[in-house]
Amino acid sequence: MSQATGTQFALATTREKPTRQRHLLSLILVITVFVAFIDRLNISVLMADKTFLADMKLAGDTVSQGLLMTVFIIVYAIGNVFLGPLGDFMGPRKAMVLSLLGWEVSLVVGGLAPFFAFLILSRVLLGATEAMQWPMQSTFVKNWFPLKERGKANAIWGSGTSIAPAICMPLVTAVVYYSGWRASFFVLAAIGVVPLLLLWFLTTDTPRESKRINHLELHCIESGLSAEMEAEAQMNQNTYRENVKAILTNYRFWLLTGFYAVHSSVYFGVLSWLPAYLKATRGVSWTVMGMWASAPFWLIFFCKLFCGYCCDKTGRRAPFMLITMLGGGLGIYFSIATHDNLTAMVILTLGLGLIGFGTPASYTLLQDVVPRRAISTGAGLMNGLANVIAGLSPVTVGYVIRVTGSYHSGLMYLGSITIIGGVIALILIKVAR
Repeated sequence: MSQATGTQFALATTREKPTRQRHLLSLILVITVFVAFIDRLNISVLMADKTFLADMKLAGDTVSQGLLMTVFIIVYAIGNVFLGPLGDFMGPRKAMVLSLLGWEVSLVVGGLAPFFAFLILSRVLLGATEAMQWPMQSTFVKNWFPLKERGKANAIWGSGTSIAPAICMPLVTAVVYYSGWRASFFVLAAIGVVPLLLLWFLTTDTPRESKRINHLELHCIESGLSAEMEAEAQMNQNTYRENVKAILTNYRFWLLTGFYAVHSSVYFGVLSWLPAYLKATRGVSWTVMGMWASAPFWLIFFCKLFCGYCCDKTGRRAPFMLITMLGGGLGIYFSIATHDNLTAMVILTLGLGLIGFGTPASYTLLQDVVPRRAISTGAGLMNGLANVIAGLSPVTVGYVIRVTGSYHSGLMYLGSITIIGGVIALILIKVAR
C-alpha cells in the first residue's frame, strides 16, 4: 500500500462515526411498550361508555368493571414470574415477538366478545402474553447499554407507559364515539403489527449479533459493560438456580419489590378509574373527559425522562422513588379537597405526574442489584410479585366506591397507600443508591 493510500485509509477511519443501533433499539422498545399499554387500557375508556356497559351487562356494577382490569393484572403478574425466565433461555427478541402474536389474538377475541365471560377470557389471554414483554425490555437494556446510560434507557422505554394512556384516552374515545366499542379492539390489533415487524427485522439479543452496528459503537458498549461483567464473572459461573437464590435472598430486592407494588397499585388504580371518576363525579363531557384523563400521563412522560437523566447524573435511584410517593399522595389528597373542577384536575395532574419518577428509578436500581445472567428472571419476579398485589387495586377501588357510594373515597384509598411506599423509599435511600 502506498503512503498516500495509507494516509487516505487512516483519514477514512478517523472520520468514521459510531453507529446508533442502541438508540434505534430504545425507539423500538418504547413503541412496543406503547402498544402494550394501549392494548390493556382501552377497557378503562370503555367503562365510561354506556353502550359497552349495557352490552356486557355491567351498568352500575363497579366491582365487575374493576374485575376486568384486576383479572388482567393478576394473570400478567403470575406470567411475569413463570414466563419472564424465557428471555434468559430463548433470548428477548424471540420472546417479545411470541408475546406480540398473543396480544393480537387476544384483541380479536375481545372485539368479538358476545358476553362478559368471553371478555374476561380475552383479558386473561392478554395478561398471559404481555407478561413476557416487560422482563425482556430490561434484558435488552442490560445487554445493550453501559451502566452510565441505563437510567436514560430505562426512562425512554418506560415512557411508553405514559405516552400510551396520554394518547389512548383521546384515541379510543374518538374510535368509540364514531365506530363503537368493538372497533377499538380491531384498531389496536392493527397498530400491534408495527412493533411486531420492528422487533423481528431490526433487533438482536446482543450487540455482537447485530449486522448494523460498527466496531466503534460496539467498543463503546462493551467497554462500558466490562467492569460490570468482570464483577459478575464469578456469579455467572453459578447455576441458574443459584443465581435465582441470590436474587431471592437479597433484602434490597424485596424492598424494591414492595415499593414497586405500591407504585403499580396507584398507577393501575388511576388508569382504571380516572375516566369514570371524571364522568360520574366531576360531570365533565365525553370530549373533556378524554382530554383531562390523558393530561397526567403527558406529565408522567416528561418526569420519566427527567428522572432517567437524574439517575445517570447523580448515580442515585432511591431519592427519586420517594419523590414519586410524596407527589402522588399529596396530589390525590388536595385534588379531592378541591371543589373547582379545573383546579382539582391541575392539582391531580401535577401530583400524578411525579409518579413518573418511579419506573426508571426502580428498574435502574434493579439492574444494579441483579446479575446479568438472571436479569429477565429478576425483572419478571419483581414485576410479577408487585403486580399480584397491584392487581387487587382496581377491584378494591371499585368495592370502596360501591360501599361508600363515592369515587372520592376510591381515590383516597390510592392516596393513603403511598405512605407505605414512602416509608420503603426512605429505607432504600439508606441501604441502596
